[in-house]
Amino acid sequence: MKIDQSLISKLEHLARLELSDTEKEGIRNDLNNILQMVEKMDELNTDDVEPLIYINEQQNVWREDKVANQVDRKDALRNAPDKNEQFFKVPKVIK
Repeated sequence: MKIDQSLISKLEHLARLELSDTEKEGIRNDLNNILQMVEKMDELNTDDVEPLIYINEQQNVWREDKVANQVDRKDALRNAPDKNEQFFKVPKVIK
């Protein structure tokens, strides 16, 4: 795959960028260099290599979900700038 001017223009549009001609040329060169490095990997013999599913052998260690350090409603609402008997009052943010 070769990076050409039409692909750079498409990427420029998708990223909502306005690039100068020198910036476009620099990006084109950089992307072509990246593709050349990735194509080098095609030269490797990977016949006896198993596909990598996980980066490491560790598994998630889950802790038990315990309720702790509860604050009762009265204490939680005590320093609220605006509240009613049960809830914090906040300004409406969705129009």
